[in-house]
Amino acid sequence: MFRSEMLILIVIIAAGAAAIGLGALFLPDLARGFVAFFEPGLGLKTASIISVVIAFAALIVMAVVAGDGLIGELQYMIAGFFAFFVFFTLFIAWVF
Repeated sequence: MFRSEMLILIVIIAAGAAAIGLGALFLPDLARGFVAFFEPGLGLKTASIISVVIAFAALIVMAVVAGDGLIGELQYMIAGFFAFFVFFTLFIAWVF
């Protein structure tokens, strides 16, 4: 019984040493990945262009689903477009 437990312990120690060795081998690549992840991403200008497309598409979908009430709800759709535009612009610029 003692030999099998010792063999398991040796395998675990060898696997841990191999994992540490591989981690040290790939450490420069991991560091570059972390630096690239935290670099500044999209600015407000690019985020606003993307958010215009997303807000317009969302309102088109809502207008198609709304059906007959489109003309009477136009003032709410315009206000909704600007609300979506601001929301998507800020969150796209923040997340990306």
